Amino acid sequence: MRLSLALLLLLGAATRLPAQETAGGPSASLLDALGAACRQQVGDFARLLPEESSEAFRNLPQIQQRELMRRIVAVREPGKPLRSSSVEGMPVFRCSSPAESTEMRLGRERTKGNLAFVPVTLPSERTLDFGLVHESSGWRLLSVGLAILDVPQLVGQWTAQEIVSRELRAVAALRQIAAAADTYRRGFGILPETLAQLGPSSKEGASPDAANLIDGELASGTKENYAFRYRVFGTSRGPDAHYEIIATPVQYGPAGKRSFYLDSDGVLRGADKAGDVAGPDDPRLNERLLEEQP
Repeated sequence: MRLSLALLLLLGAATRLPAQETAGGPSASLLDALGAACRQQVGDFARLLPEESSEAFRNLPQIQQRELMRRIVAVREPGKPLRSSSVEGMPVFRCSSPAESTEMRLGRERTKGNLAFVPVTLPSERTLDFGLVHESSGWRLLSVGLAILDVPQLVGQWTAQEIVSRELRAVAALRQIAAAADTYRRGFGILPETLAQLGPSSKEGASPDAANLIDGELASGTKENYAFRYRVFGTSRGPDAHYEIIATPVQYGPAGKRSFYLDSDGVLRGADKAGDVAGPDDPRLNERLLEEQP
């Protein structure tokens, strides 16, 4: 289902009506959609989209389904939805995960015919209109701001952005491992032989086997869809000891395309290797230009 931008703007100026918080009203359906997106429940979220968008959403790869839901609530990991009311009696929605949370304050609905708009104030104090359309099964989420939820098109745009974001985080992780290896060498007089030696320490404190320099996930060798490999060349002692760190996408495509190589001199190289590893013969990369998708 598609509506013209002009029609959306016209309806955005419709008369304000009291908020409908009763079951089945636009605000209630929006809260249900936000809750499903917060929990990253694909089936529940799909049921709250218009028919055509729902079918397209169900046919997306799982990683793209999750990315769309993350974008709606601005929380990366599955969270717990909480509902409350403001002092004015308007709905307030919170999505809380172990790592982050967000709050969205709903305003009064504007309705005209089978369309409704609910203004939502975000943590940045920016207000967006969430558009809903009434179908035979009830109110369904149609738009966010002035963007119609054309699921395939939106996911394509967001996936391209997420690829770059994941690649940037992979490079940051490479730099983190390199800094940890250098710190380890200064502290113990030797390079670590494995990533695990840089990981969390026990209650007894840091040691050569667990230096507590990187988190456990990165020390395991896999983080945010990238696999990390650390290798020491020759002896691990002395000024000539050197290492390489490689980052390769676990799932090539929507979650990462470029592979990366970092040496102990801090030189970063990489390219789109179609999922294969990068090496010292790959092009040198300028990290300030990484945000430009090749």
